[in-house]
Amino acid sequence: MEAAITFEASKRDNSGTGSARALRREGKVPAVIYGEDKDAVSVAIDANAVTTHYTRGGFFSSLIKIDAGSESFMALPKDIQLHPVSDKVLHVDFVHVTDKSEIHVLIPVKISGRERSKGLRRGGALNVVRHELELVCKPNNIPKAIQLDISNVDIGDSIHISHIELPEGVRPAISDRDFTIATITGRGKKQDADDAAGDATAAGEGEAKKAE
Repeated sequence: MEAAITFEASKRDNSGTGSARALRREGKVPAVIYGEDKDAVSVAIDANAVTTHYTRGGFFSSLIKIDAGSESFMALPKDIQLHPVSDKVLHVDFVHVTDKSEIHVLIPVKISGRERSKGLRRGGALNVVRHELELVCKPNNIPKAIQLDISNVDIGDSIHISHIELPEGVRPAISDRDFTIATITGRGKKQDADDAAGDATAAGEGEAKKAE
């Protein structure tokens, strides 16, 4: 497995609020690695490194290598605790994974083809129902993004998960329905123009009747 991020860490034996505060004063973030039938491992990671990668986005779908002394762990971020006021990273939970693990990840949906979209050019509006997709895959097969081309999508059309060609070995976590990812709504410029013309004709006929 090839990690997207590598963190240098040190193991820690002490736990509790006092120990965590002391680590944060040293510019480190307390973290725990658990799962895969292994005992939980407590580590301390450089706070700046964690904050940098977290704020870039895609943190929870990034495979991370944690080097802690003589041991290395492949892990996926599971949860992060932030300070309620400053938003500083206070604690991170990681799940230990292997190349055989099946993991759930949230992958962003990237929209393309806006300038060529039939529906948008006719005056429709794009409604993105899901900006992220929860997918199931192996750690070495995590997609960076799911591309959604709306070039041929017209007003009234919906794009469902069945319309998306997912990478090999990747499947949606929701399997009991063909859920919607995006739609294009609106009446369209042509229909609006036809309605306006119809209204004008009706108004003219009404005025003519009054004149009679």
